[in-house]
Amino acid sequence: MNLYKSSIYIDDLTKSLESIIDYRNLKNSSVLVTGATGLIGSAIVDELILLNNIKNLNIKIYACGRNKDKMRERFGTYFDMENFEFVHYDACCNVKFDISVDYIIHGASNANPMLYMEQPVETMLSNFQGMYQLLLYAYKYHVKKILYISSSEVYGKNDKNSAYMEDEYGFVDLLTPRSSYSCGKRATETLCSSFMYEYGVDVTIVRPGHVYGPTAQKIDNRVSSMFAYNVLNGENIVMKSDGMQLRSYCYCIDCATAILTVLLKGIPGEAYNISNSSSIITIRDMAFILAKAGNVQVVFEKPSIIEKAGYNPMSNSSLNSNKLEKLGWNGIFDASIGLEHTVKILQQITSLGDIK
Repeated sequence: MNLYKSSIYIDDLTKSLESIIDYRNLKNSSVLVTGATGLIGSAIVDELILLNNIKNLNIKIYACGRNKDKMRERFGTYFDMENFEFVHYDACCNVKFDISVDYIIHGASNANPMLYMEQPVETMLSNFQGMYQLLLYAYKYHVKKILYISSSEVYGKNDKNSAYMEDEYGFVDLLTPRSSYSCGKRATETLCSSFMYEYGVDVTIVRPGHVYGPTAQKIDNRVSSMFAYNVLNGENIVMKSDGMQLRSYCYCIDCATAILTVLLKGIPGEAYNISNSSSIITIRDMAFILAKAGNVQVVFEKPSIIEKAGYNPMSNSSLNSNKLEKLGWNGIFDASIGLEHTVKILQQITSLGDIK
């Protein structure tokens, strides 16, 4: 899927560069990104590529993943550029890098809600073990800073009706396999804090809400991604709940600029919510915005037992973004614009025969 053929996507990326606070501090540095073909990771790499192309920052990009061909397909001609290097990486295996880098952004993780139920052991281990190996590497090679992409699911459930602050935690059922994701993320955050305390590793944590955008793959079964591809195919959106769960939605490009801002300006040892304050809406709202953009309908059906078991148990997972915004960052794509652009970008590249 060659997103670079979409004029809308390139325009969105270009407009977003100034949202990265202190981006010039990346000049002549090296950044390693795990999960580089994922929804969030690939948007981060795209931001770094444009910082090189437009701002001439000479950033060396190490894009980590398991499949070299998939990486080449995603990043096209940039894959063969001198300042872009593929690094084979599997979050479940020991790190065997023979390179030294300035910054690490760890975004590799199982983010498929159905797999949380099918592979809860692997879900927990890839989160914890993957970060453990990278923290050891950061300590050994004196990495300037490592950033861990956690999740809003660490907050669990409570009766709050307002957006979560970074220090407000609710209940997580430890004995439910679906909790393998939230518990794995919680444990890994504590591991990050422990490495900083015991070994002095400079580590910062971000907690994205519900990220969406054209960087999602067709096999992504998160509802925002599935609904976008339903619309692309001219299919009605099928809701398996009333859709009244409140979420912090964030366009992938806004999420990427927020993460790079926290990498450069975030306080070591702190966690930052990633949320666009103008995009706190319900799943139902999100579905109707996408449906309108693609001229399809929203219909409602009952979920299967298996589908229901994989649902996020949080009825309210909206996030307070004050702490992030105090760093100087603000999102520039509200839900209406971001969701509409997602559909239009997918339509553009489909018309060119570039979605597989």
